[in-house]
Amino acid sequence: MQNQATKKLSPFKKPSKDQQVLIDTAKSFICQHLRDTKPAVLVITGDAGTGKSVVLSQLFYEIQRESHHQHNQLSGTNNYFIVNHPELLKVYRNLAGQLPNMYKKNFQRPTSLINLMNKQHNQFDVGVIDESHLLLSQPDHYNHFYGTNQLLSLLKIAHVLVIVFDEHQVLRLKTYWTKKRLQSLLAPFTQKWLHLTHQFRMEADPSLINWINHFTGDQQLLPIQKGFQNHYDFKIFNDAEAMRQQIVNQNKRVGLARIVSTTGYPSTLDGGHHYITEGNFSLPWDQYNYSSTPWAEIPETINEVGSIYTCQGFDLNYVGIILGPLVNLSQDGHSIIIDTDKITDVESFKRRQDMNDPKEVLQAKVTLNLNAINVLMKRGIKGLYIFAHDSRLRERLYHDYQLSLQ
Repeated sequence: MQNQATKKLSPFKKPSKDQQVLIDTAKSFICQHLRDTKPAVLVITGDAGTGKSVVLSQLFYEIQRESHHQHNQLSGTNNYFIVNHPELLKVYRNLAGQLPNMYKKNFQRPTSLINLMNKQHNQFDVGVIDESHLLLSQPDHYNHFYGTNQLLSLLKIAHVLVIVFDEHQVLRLKTYWTKKRLQSLLAPFTQKWLHLTHQFRMEADPSLINWINHFTGDQQLLPIQKGFQNHYDFKIFNDAEAMRQQIVNQNKRVGLARIVSTTGYPSTLDGGHHYITEGNFSLPWDQYNYSSTPWAEIPETINEVGSIYTCQGFDLNYVGIILGPLVNLSQDGHSIIIDTDKITDVESFKRRQDMNDPKEVLQAKVTLNLNAINVLMKRGIKGLYIFAHDSRLRERLYHDYQLSLQ
């Protein structure tokens, strides 16, 4: 399992035809606007699993290679790969140590780079930003960011930015983005938008992707179809411990199988761990990962429950998701309800000064939790297992699943 994420993002893995076209388009955009008097931004959009990070990794490798060669437009440029996700940053820095012209210093979290450039009264040429929907959109003293918006701060010190953006992966109020908000912020700048559509991660039938998109988008609970099983291991469990045992078996068989969960479980500290308990199932939440290895690739984490903070941006072979107490079935049985009163990840939903309308804040909380479910459900390459805490939702999902097997 070691270095699976690094292998996925390695530039030696040949990109698809569509991905290479996008990479070439991005390079052309960079060269065209590198000497402009105002910053230019290329925005790459796409759903979870559409290969955005692979495109960025290959693009940055090619930029860095050309920056060290004479007689081309990128020669001598000072470039940075930026990501506001500590687990992903570990992967990119591990990758940097293995490739020519790719140095760990070129991979930075946004706050560190902003503070460094401002201290030196300096600018850089090209910034490639993975998971730009994780950029802070308000001050955050905890992260030593005292500006108003990280993307705006980066635009003040860069000539060209290439960013990937997925509004369905926004997870916190302090990184609250919508496509409309991003378009408004970028309005004064030269920009180009590109979109990725092909699902590279999940080896799943389009009908299952559609079911997930409705579940996490408009909160519709569509029927479970027999086609969900086409070349993919989709299962609904009415017992969380039985699901765990299946995940353990898959982990022994192929590796990279993990249990993950939404928020909604109250803190029940036991020996410094925060446990999730469902019947005979009881495992601790993931702990802060001090190692350079991503959480999912540490063998011992088979005995933990992952979260959006350790899994976002990473592939698993099999994922077993626990839909916690805040995910419920509506009274009419046709839709999903998010009970915001049961949110336990309070740090992520602290109110922000520019959102004073209680209705807007409430809707944002619902949307962010649906986004988290979307992220977790789309981790598994080979299989997705689901267990729901809410008894009505659990019974409905399990009943529909059993019908689909007949």
